[in-house]
Amino acid sequence: MAAFSVLIPARLASTRLPNKPLADIGGKPMVVRVAERAAQSGASQVVVAADDASIVQACEAHGVRALLTRVDHASGSDRLAEACELLGLDGDALVVNVQGDEPLIDPALVAACAQLLEQRTECAVATAAHALLSEEEFRNPNVVKVVLDQAGRALYFSRACVPWWRDGARDGLAGLPAAGTPALRHIGLYAYRAGYLRRFPGLAASPLEQLESLEQLRVLWHGDRIAVFEAASAPAPGVDTAEDLARVRALFAA
Repeated sequence: MAAFSVLIPARLASTRLPNKPLADIGGKPMVVRVAERAAQSGASQVVVAADDASIVQACEAHGVRALLTRVDHASGSDRLAEACELLGLDGDALVVNVQGDEPLIDPALVAACAQLLEQRTECAVATAAHALLSEEEFRNPNVVKVVLDQAGRALYFSRACVPWWRDGARDGLAGLPAAGTPALRHIGLYAYRAGYLRRFPGLAASPLEQLESLEQLRVLWHGDRIAVFEAASAPAPGVDTAEDLARVRALFAA
């Protein structure tokens, strides 16, 4: 197993759920729960990259390492790029970006992304996906789809229905692609080499990225490759809303 670090970006402001990283789940802040799950992946270190001192203090109170980063970062990737600098990570060091609102993240999935990137030396990034079985989700623009090449590398990410089964649609069949060519739902988990992560914020945003509102398209636009791990099933959902938080709290209470 390759040595890797887990970095968790945590931003205090949230439109739908204010102070989300500090939301209590079973007596601990959500970001601490995320860090505890990530630590089970076998990572050599787990570090929260926060934009507010209150997050750092909450993490340290529970034995989780945290760094205070700038408030004005445009994205989590930018925040983690600063964290790589603060930690002095070597350019070849493997870093997995685990979102701070994933308290049920599967540790094995985190490790799988890191291991995949170590193996795929021609790729700059590794991520994950799983087969879509619901036509409703396939047609949902909030569900991001990814199409792969024969080597398991991303060709494109989209909110649209891709790949589109033309003949099936013509014949009135289900919108999901035919058997053998599954639609894949992207899982927002990323592994990088620290050198690439530091370079990423300096790459110009691509028109496709801005059109689809998908930051990962910047990687493909600039000619870099993304390896995709195909998970056997969908991961547990993250926390975006108060309803999501209530559901996760109930799971921890049980």
